[in-house]
Amino acid sequence: MTTREAVTPPHSQSTAPETYDVLIIGAGISGIGAAIKLLESGNRDFVLLEKASGLGGTWRDNTYPGCECDVPSALYSFSFAQNPSWSRTFAGQAEILSYVRHTAEHYGVLPFIRFETPVEHSRWLEERCQWEVRTAQGFYYANTLISCVGYLHEPIIPELSGLQEFTGEWFHSSRWNHEADLTGKRVAVIGTGASAIQFVPEIQPFTKELVLYQRTPQWVLPKPNRATAELEKRFYKWPFTLNGVRQTLYSAFELMGVGFRYPAILRQAQRIAKAHIRYYIKDETLRRKLTPDYTMGCKRVLMSNDYYPALAEQNVEVLASGVKEIRGNVVVGSDGSEREVDVIILATGFHVTDVPIAEQVTGADGQTLAEKWQGSPEAYKGTTVSGFPNFFLMLGPNLGIGHNSAYIVIESQIQYIMDTLKNMRRKNIARFDVRPEVQRRYNAVIQKKLQTTVWNTGGCSSYYLDANGKNSVGFPWHTMKMRSLLSRWDKRAYTFQQRGN
Repeated sequence: MTTREAVTPPHSQSTAPETYDVLIIGAGISGIGAAIKLLESGNRDFVLLEKASGLGGTWRDNTYPGCECDVPSALYSFSFAQNPSWSRTFAGQAEILSYVRHTAEHYGVLPFIRFETPVEHSRWLEERCQWEVRTAQGFYYANTLISCVGYLHEPIIPELSGLQEFTGEWFHSSRWNHEADLTGKRVAVIGTGASAIQFVPEIQPFTKELVLYQRTPQWVLPKPNRATAELEKRFYKWPFTLNGVRQTLYSAFELMGVGFRYPAILRQAQRIAKAHIRYYIKDETLRRKLTPDYTMGCKRVLMSNDYYPALAEQNVEVLASGVKEIRGNVVVGSDGSEREVDVIILATGFHVTDVPIAEQVTGADGQTLAEKWQGSPEAYKGTTVSGFPNFFLMLGPNLGIGHNSAYIVIESQIQYIMDTLKNMRRKNIARFDVRPEVQRRYNAVIQKKLQTTVWNTGGCSSYYLDANGKNSVGFPWHTMKMRSLLSRWDKRAYTFQQRGN
């Protein structure tokens, strides 16, 4: 598959209100996928609003050194637009972004995107049965609103005393400062999650000192990453071969998902992870710091071949401590330790259960999503929310799988959305809203199923659990169940109003 880096420039925007059948917020993977399927259904009456000057979402924003996927490349694409030419088993950020750009261009999505158009607020207008979407450039109106903002979007900047007054440079890993020269510098890295284990090995050789602040160690498995041979690429050009590889990988990763529901199954993987630590970390004190005391799967399972070797180097210090404050150019740990540094890199993750867009969407009763949720996001099948008519939420509550490709979730939701829109057209429906009792019953079942999963019982604190201690992220079944749940619109779960009534 050829790729193209250039992105169509922003459309001109008048201040006159514009009205569409469908409005999509966000030009990441899910937004592009929804736009493609709208076009395939024959619907060209839509617009896609993107805050940035280019598309790609997560893969546009995260440009830190070593950024790559932790799902095999063969799985990390749309099923209808597979790429036979991935260069490695696990593709890097630039290659994934190029794939997303090419796919959007190939399917004719670019003319429908309004770049540099951040959404300020969206509210449901009952008298019009439409959504009003406010941007700095003007107002938009739409019969249906699809939020494709995602949850790896807004970085968490910890409220550390003295951070803003830090005398050196500081930045979040998802907003990497490529102008910052780390050569010969004393660098503090705060956080040890999925991003840190990728960029730490990349920057370690160039730093004078690297201090890693680790509140909780991670389970890290070996990563079977290698370059794709040219012969393999030729075989992958045959759809039968490519589909076979994709299905095999899908099935293998689904088996890991079973372990989240039955933690005993993950014990073998946990033994492999312990052997991985022992192989690279010979110092017993450091090994103890890096060995988790919770069940594998409680937090996101990570993969790396070079993280542990980097931490074993002489210029790296691992402090099993959070950070209390910053004093001038000194990082003060929760344990009282003090380290002078020149650069601070925050690897502190994202707002997953408290996504900022929840403050920016107002439903039929005048409440925002944030007010409705009260810190515990909830939706029907992770896609529609009672009190928010004609509204879809991509990658919504309790659709996190943690063991397979996000594309599976995205395509399942898009199927549900397209079937709903088809029924709206056929039945002349102006307004639909999920019944509150249906949403409550569905989520009661979800929470009951989650009680025995490793996310809830594994003995750790993670982004799977929200501020109220409720698991509002994980999906408790396998993805085949997800596909079945989202295969078609179940009209009995909804109230709806026909046009003219």
